[in-house]
Amino acid sequence: MGKSKQTGNHKSDKKKNIAKLWKTKRRTKDLDQIHHDMKPEVAAKLLHQEVDYDVTGNAQHYCLHCARYFVDLRSLKEHVKTKVHKRRLKQLREEPYTQAEAERAAGMGSYIPAKKVEVQTQPLEEEAEEMK
Repeated sequence: MGKSKQTGNHKSDKKKNIAKLWKTKRRTKDLDQIHHDMKPEVAAKLLHQEVDYDVTGNAQHYCLHCARYFVDLRSLKEHVKTKVHKRRLKQLREEPYTQAEAERAAGMGSYIPAKKVEVQTQPLEEEAEEMK
């Protein structure tokens, strides 16, 4: 008699694909979705949300570039100084990939390399009040 193919998963029949659960556990927004959120009209809505008690920090402290909520302004300021945030800004400098670019790369037109987009850290509430 041969050994069973599935090992170590006796307790839960519902969790057949454990690897998929782990991969999607901490999924964040993709870069093209964040580029859409960085448009001025969408960004204004995200940065000035109404109080929502189901979200961390009542949805008052949001990092637009990382798509993360923070408990208070202090933790948001600390996050802006971290490598994680700076890496995300560097990733966002490249223009999002489009279908037109994919077709040009496949030989349907002349290829134009992706442009660089100027991305700066969002102004925090304290700094915005000082500028006024």
